[in-house]
Amino acid sequence: MAEEKKGFIKEFKEFAISGNMFDMAVGIIIGGVFKDLVASFTNNIVMPIISIFTGGVNFEEWKVELPSIFNKTIEVTQEDGTVVTEQAKNFLNYGSFISAIISFLILMLVVFLMVKGVNKLRKAAEARKAKGEEEKKEEAPPEPTAEEKLLIEIRDLLAEKK
Repeated sequence: MAEEKKGFIKEFKEFAISGNMFDMAVGIIIGGVFKDLVASFTNNIVMPIISIFTGGVNFEEWKVELPSIFNKTIEVTQEDGTVVTEQAKNFLNYGSFISAIISFLILMLVVFLMVKGVNKLRKAAEARKAKGEEEKKEEAPPEPTAEEKLLIEIRDLLAEKK
């Protein structure tokens, strides 16, 4: 049992310390920050521009009040200490959902463009590599002609006689 536990701990350490795990962690952290960046871009730049074309409407304000059967009764304590019962209204905030859809579409567009750019760079690198290999093959010395082979043999024979 103790050996099995040590093996498990050793295996977990290898997994946790491996390069792939750190790469994944970095990707998740950058993804979270990137999501916040896109949300800010959407809420602070894109949505105001869209609201210009929709008559100055703020999507966050687009909501529908749900029927009273969905409302909750809450007790509110006023400044003088009296407790008052009120109906808390519930809303269906579809404007926030529209804003989230727009953020998602922008995020997907940016990811698509990034993947497309990386693929283009990879293809260019592969083409350069293939071109370099072809140039190396072309740079190999040509095979000696029959005359050159004969002259080489004569040179070698003369070198042996000396």
